[in-house]
Amino acid sequence: MKTSIRFSMKLLVVSLFLAGIFITNAQEKFGGLALYTVRDDMATNAKATLQAVADAGYKNIEAAGYDNGKFYNMTPIEFKKLLKEIGLQPISTHQGSVTLDNADAMIADVKAAGFKYFVVPVPPMGLFKSDGATQTMGMTGGAANLANILTTLGKKCKKAGIQLLYHNHDFEYKKDSDGIVPIDYLLENTDPNFVNFQMDLYWVTKAGADPIAYFKKYPGRFKIWHVKDMDDQGRFAPVGNGHIDFAKILANKKLSGMKYYMVEQDRTFDMTPLEAIKISHEGLKKLGLK
Repeated sequence: MKTSIRFSMKLLVVSLFLAGIFITNAQEKFGGLALYTVRDDMATNAKATLQAVADAGYKNIEAAGYDNGKFYNMTPIEFKKLLKEIGLQPISTHQGSVTLDNADAMIADVKAAGFKYFVVPVPPMGLFKSDGATQTMGMTGGAANLANILTTLGKKCKKAGIQLLYHNHDFEYKKDSDGIVPIDYLLENTDPNFVNFQMDLYWVTKAGADPIAYFKKYPGRFKIWHVKDMDDQGRFAPVGNGHIDFAKILANKKLSGMKYYMVEQDRTFDMTPLEAIKISHEGLKKLGLK
């Protein structure tokens, strides 16, 4: 009888020890990663890359690899299944190829893959303009036209049970040729029931705008943040390796309406993307981003 009790106690201790390990590991999984950061790795070996993202401590992902009805050459159901196996949550996806004609099918795929947010990453349907020589970006068609397109897409998303967000670069925070600041126009002329925003903190800073001022003026409209730092040369940098005051911005999280945040680094320069995302995750931990 005593032997049986001692054995049971040992099992209990081992179980509690293992449970503690699992809980600790679960607690270490936090934050999101925009897979655009590791786009080349995803193209080479999506499964291994996603595992590396999970191993780096990330919990959520944002996709940026949709083409012809597939996410990274997987059907929506296959992609959703793989994420579940690895332990990653599909939160948002950049759908840069959306048009008014293909929107319904694309929205259905986004929903089937388990995403909550359909993100328009740039003005769609050929409106986005980029000049590699001068490294400038802009758009044609005007802010009113873009607002109408986003509203149409937003209504379609809402009907399907997902949410539409528009992602900014720097040009939306600067006056266009008509003297209009596009982001201001979009915020003031779209219904938050249908259209909200993903604020890229780097690009807002690059434009010389103040994220917190926008949170105060348009509270609750910025559902996801893109988090990447800026080095002394003005280049993309891992979180914590630059001079953006994330702590100050984070203090206004509730005001902004932020539900999720995604680490993103468009270029990683003297390190590999997989190295950069590990540094950023450590930076998140130091900032208290969870």
